[in-house]
Amino acid sequence: MTLKSKLKVENSVVLAFSIFHAIAGVAWAAILVASNLIAPPHIGILAFLSFITAYGLIQMRKWAVLLTTIVFFLGTAGTAPALYSSINSQTFSPNLGALLFNLSLILYVVLLLFGFVYVAAKRENFE
Repeated sequence: MTLKSKLKVENSVVLAFSIFHAIAGVAWAAILVASNLIAPPHIGILAFLSFITAYGLIQMRKWAVLLTTIVFFLGTAGTAPALYSSINSQTFSPNLGALLFNLSLILYVVLLLFGFVYVAAKRENFE
């Protein structure tokens, strides 16, 4: 039995974006915990909203479209300055750690953009 049939999801792409938001929520929560809960408040907000968005996308709820939009703008506004600062202070790849950090931020923003555009285009399919 596949994951798609267990979750009763009709659309595989929405399932993929839901899994992306769940993984992003785990990553944001891990950053928050690793910083001993002293990270900027948008980290916790993004973690919470990512988990809720993942659930809403799996359930194909109408409010998931709004949350996807909010997470897109918050996520982009939060990661773009970090990426810009990292590239300016360390160039693009002075070492493997910086390279992986920069590439992960780029991948996160690109997936946020694709998810936002796809969900916005298919918003009529959400209940």
